[in-house]
Amino acid sequence: MEKTTVSRDGTRIAYERSGRGPAVVLVSGAMSTGATTAPLAAELSGRFDVTVYDRRGRGESGDTAPYAVEREIEDLAALIEAVGGEASLYGMSSGGALVLRAAASGLPVRRVAVYEVPYSMDDAAVRAAAEYTERLTEVLGQGRRGDAVELFLRHTGLGEEMIRGARQSPMWAGMESVAPSLAYDDAVLGDSRVPTSVIASVSAPLLVLAGGASDAWWHDTARAIAQAAPDGRYGTVAGQTHMVEPGVLAPVLAEFLAG
Repeated sequence: MEKTTVSRDGTRIAYERSGRGPAVVLVSGAMSTGATTAPLAAELSGRFDVTVYDRRGRGESGDTAPYAVEREIEDLAALIEAVGGEASLYGMSSGGALVLRAAASGLPVRRVAVYEVPYSMDDAAVRAAAEYTERLTEVLGQGRRGDAVELFLRHTGLGEEMIRGARQSPMWAGMESVAPSLAYDDAVLGDSRVPTSVIASVSAPLLVLAGGASDAWWHDTARAIAQAAPDGRYGTVAGQTHMVEPGVLAPVLAEFLAG
């Protein structure tokens, strides 16, 4: 990351800017850094001034205890100020939950887009999310970073053989390094239900996307988010799943963000 800004609590936030045009800040999800959203930034930078950043506790950004979702909203406030005082926001997965809360808090946000925010749509999913929170708190409290990563991967539906393979991969050390931030994404998602009262305070135009090849519950969730917003709309990205291709997503985002 080339640049840094300082959040309200003194935490250093590392970021990079590229392109020219209206300002857009990209917010990554769990187990991700600014490098994860860099390919999407490259696709958008022909039309926008795009910022990617390492969320607190990841990559080159600092961290300050105790964690609170409000601190991450303040991080976004500092970034928006650094890039000109107003920006559109895009959030991927649990990063979308942070974006929704930030936009609802009254930050100077022009437009908001989110992709497949993993809220729960039935009681069984809410119970599973609560069990995940309890277990994650336990293993992180014991300093068991590898077990925390395993728990997250299992919670997202990855099979045991894939998890064993991931443990043997060169990427595992990097995943363990950001494992404590799994608690941050979990906190951003709250009790895992769609926070309709929060979303009702998002006054900016909101685009809620799901992949055309994703399971039906992703689309049910996206519709519920869009319906809770004063100016929300639901859309699909053809042929995509949760691992959305930047080159396919970018034109959909650009059309909306350009207004």
